[in-house]
Amino acid sequence: MKRFQPQPGFVVQAYRFALDPNATQAQALRSHCGAARAAYNWAVGWVTASWWQRRAEESYGIGEAGLTQWRPWSLPALRKAFNEAKHTDPRFAAWWEENSKEAYSTGLANASAAFDNYAKSKNGKRRGKRMGAPRFKSKRKARLACRFTTGVIRVDADGRHVTLPRLGTIRTHEPTVKVLARVQAGTARILSATVRHERGRWFVSFQAEVKRDLERVARPDVAVGIDLGVKTLAVMADSTGEIRAIANPGHYDRARKQLRRASRVVSRHKGPDQRTGQKPSKRWEKANAARNKVHHRVANLRADALHKLTTAVAAEYGTVVVEDLNVAGMLRNRRLARRIADAGFGEIRRQLTYKTHRRHATRTITVDRWYPSSKTCSGCGAVKAKLPLHVRTYQCDACGLVIDRDDNAALNLAALAAAATTGTGVAGDQDTQSVSKPRGADQKTRATRPRRKAEAGRAGGATLPHQRQTETRDRTQAEALTLW
Repeated sequence: MKRFQPQPGFVVQAYRFALDPNATQAQALRSHCGAARAAYNWAVGWVTASWWQRRAEESYGIGEAGLTQWRPWSLPALRKAFNEAKHTDPRFAAWWEENSKEAYSTGLANASAAFDNYAKSKNGKRRGKRMGAPRFKSKRKARLACRFTTGVIRVDADGRHVTLPRLGTIRTHEPTVKVLARVQAGTARILSATVRHERGRWFVSFQAEVKRDLERVARPDVAVGIDLGVKTLAVMADSTGEIRAIANPGHYDRARKQLRRASRVVSRHKGPDQRTGQKPSKRWEKANAARNKVHHRVANLRADALHKLTTAVAAEYGTVVVEDLNVAGMLRNRRLARRIADAGFGEIRRQLTYKTHRRHATRTITVDRWYPSSKTCSGCGAVKAKLPLHVRTYQCDACGLVIDRDDNAALNLAALAAAATTGTGVAGDQDTQSVSKPRGADQKTRATRPRRKAEAGRAGGATLPHQRQTETRDRTQAEALTLW
């Protein structure tokens, strides 16, 4: 499917608002999201049924010409097959008319994208972690979400209501003047709306094509290096030599005492048990909702603090240098995992990337994760062989420089802005600069993991997706997979 391209001078932006639906509207929202999940599961079962059927026929000795035909997973094909099956399939025949067609289209579109990602990953055409075949979504664990692309989608003129297909007019918890003013002025056009249940309440996100002029930063000629940490969230050193430290708010640590009390109350009531089918008591549900409210508040505080930090940095500097941290690997450290997760290192980099590029047309330079920013002397450039984590002061053996470890790393990152080379970023970010490791840095062997073997043939074909295979990380794909 061709990706939507905004007009020149326009960007695609999301506006998110909390909803205050009544009981009837809340039930309709859940019904639409459940319909999207049911359609997704139907599509996964319908496509993979042909995979297993061909596997069984091959075991009987049937030739390629006599095997069952592959079932396509393109969105038009899934829509056509679902529209034919929903009238007779007992899973949908009795209730499919209760929801908007957009609910089922959401599930089918998600299934089509899941199969595309699996096929590209199996072909070696998709970067990142290897993806497996799509699986069924559980009713208990699946996130409630539904997307509307056609029909009546608007922000009402009173600024406190939104109108969605089949759901009608729903009151918003907060004013919608941000998007309403742009729509009325003709500088924004709503493309779609997505309803989602998160953190104990319903939200609606409007995807809009918005006319946005680039904002000039306060110091366009100054570069800043940002060293992220646990005790100090960020140490920022710019090219003028100024160093600033941003303290870590530690929202989760502050709420741990309150969470312990809330969890103690939950444990004293009868909760659900999947093995025996026991349903939770009303008191357990009430206590669990109180505990979740604390978690939601922590998440909201963290998101607010990170947005304020990244917005301030993006609006001030012309060049931002950040590290490509291996956050997933850092979370394996059981002593630091809680604080690293609370800091949100990955979210900081993600926000800086899109805020600098789209809002200010400035640069974000991503430094290779193997660059020894802490081990390199910011004065003479000498590189230490070892620098344990508990050593918080950097002492250079060559020039005698004594400086805080985090300040030294931030200065090294800021100095790399002048030596940056144009190219694709480490993690594949568009319009992101990458900086390689300098000469003299200590080498470190990257661990390789066994991977499943990519064979010729259709994705999910001769070898079932659930069977384990091994392959070295650097093996190349000799022959492309045939998807149709």
